[in-house]
Amino acid sequence: QVQLVESGGGLVQPGGSLRLSCAASGSIFSIGAMGWYRQAPEKQRELVASITRAGSTNYGDSVKGRFTISRDNAKNTVYLQMNSLKPEDTAVYYCNANARYLPYWGQGTQVTVSS
Repeated sequence: QVQLVESGGGLVQPGGSLRLSCAASGSIFSIGAMGWYRQAPEKQRELVASITRAGSTNYGDSVKGRFTISRDNAKNTVYLQMNSLKPEDTAVYYCNANARYLPYWGQGTQVTVSS
């Protein structure tokens, strides 16, 4: 079992920045790739960014060049640095981890971009 706890969401003005964190606990040695997904009202959950244990990254097209995912394996934590935020980035952001071919999810953290 893997538990994920997100933090760092909130309200920010367009053009601003936020940093999300996700701390993993439990069977951490079984964790492979980790990532962030988001879900806006009445929309499907979509990939924001993912990172392998070795540090290879993948980004959704809408966030490329603005968001950066990173990972500290010693702290069992994954981060999402979000810059140049837009109103369309407003969503609940979920941390994801894959462990032994099973997906695990955090509880989600709200990010609202509004003036």
